[in-house]
Amino acid sequence: MAKAGQRKCLSCGQFFDPDRRVGARQQYCSASPCRQVSKTTSHKRWRSKPENRDYFRGPVHVLRVRAWRAAHPGYARGGRSGPPLQDECVTQAIELTGESGVRPVPAAVPLQDLLAASAPVLAGLIAHLFQLTLQDEMAATTRRLVQLGTDLISGGGGGEGQTSAVPAAAATGAEPVQLG
Repeated sequence: MAKAGQRKCLSCGQFFDPDRRVGARQQYCSASPCRQVSKTTSHKRWRSKPENRDYFRGPVHVLRVRAWRAAHPGYARGGRSGPPLQDECVTQAIELTGESGVRPVPAAVPLQDLLAASAPVLAGLIAHLFQLTLQDEMAATTRRLVQLGTDLISGGGGGEGQTSAVPAAAATGAEPVQLG
């Protein structure tokens, strides 16, 4: 039975004393799971409004983010303190065999196994290599890289029957071509 002034939590159904500063607007108790439900419900309500649906999308907001980042350089790249989270990479000595000095090629790891890294690693690599931070730019670059990779794997990236990643023109000693 509820005491005077208590409310029933919309999430867990328990009675609680609302914060006196919030009063009748408080609909959830202060338990952690109920606060999370409250926040999720609030976000859904905010995003369902027509004026908020595209708040984080579109060219206007890309320009807004670029202007803010230009006004606050280095904000997201604060100095790190403490030791690195990874161990140092151990270098291996190259062993030359035979009189020609050419070492044997180890059993090749399939390219698909090398690319089985998690999505955050690939996103970080693309952001680092291409100096990108906006999702729209990263998505366009990723689509371009996926298309290039698909062309290379399917053999559509070069000449007829080409099996090497080196273009046939470069292999014959012709002038190199800058690809854009």
